Amino acid sequence: MLNMTVTGMDSDRPPVLLAHGLFGSGRNLGGLARRLAETRRVISVDMRNHGDSFHDADHSYPALAGDLAEVIENQGGQADVLGHSMGGKAAMMLALTRPELVRRLVVMDIAPFAYGHSQAGHIDAMEATDLTGLRLRSEADARLAEHVADPGVRAFLLQSLDLKADPPRWRFNLAALRAQMPLLVGWPEAPRGTFAGPALFLAGETSDYCQAPQREAIRAHFPQAEIRVIPGAGHWLHADRPAEVAEAVAGFLG
Repeated sequence: MLNMTVTGMDSDRPPVLLAHGLFGSGRNLGGLARRLAETRRVISVDMRNHGDSFHDADHSYPALAGDLAEVIENQGGQADVLGHSMGGKAAMMLALTRPELVRRLVVMDIAPFAYGHSQAGHIDAMEATDLTGLRLRSEADARLAEHVADPGVRAFLLQSLDLKADPPRWRFNLAALRAQMPLLVGWPEAPRGTFAGPALFLAGETSDYCQAPQREAIRAHFPQAEIRVIPGAGHWLHADRPAEVAEAVAGFLG
């Protein structure tokens, strides 16, 4: 089963399951977890091939959705599910294939859509960074800067660098993520069904992940979807506008 952290308290509502995006970990959604844990039980997971969860050659969305289903079944049989980016696609796949497990669905800045970009460049950068003898995160940042110019992206990736390991290591199965990249940025031909339950899609105003074609795909699969734009936010909207995102999610989940 996925590595998970459970916070908050039991209530009359099912728990909230949080699924992070590519190159992240459960800690990336920590702000949301703390806000929701004020009134709910919250389960934050490390997705397979990330964080402290298991490694596997299969990183397809049916596999990721199956992992989430296993957690929900172990934790009571139903949950409100929130996913960002890759985690959002896994959450959508879960809702479409196992709708009985999902009470309410929240998806952050992603759609059931095959995108044309690739994130393999980040894998190249991590593999090209010399980790030998690293002890300080500042030094790791300096070395990664030789391959990644954006300080925000570096900070995000470095959250998953284990400096306590000997030798230091990335907490990713980079080989599997590289091999499965076409599946990660894509979307399976099946399922073609719909999820009839309540769904909230949050899009970053400056992100291009939820434009007209993607919104059409959202409505085709999620007829009850509310699509809301977060002003001033990009793809990592929960980091750009944490208070606004937390309040939108908490309000929708009741």
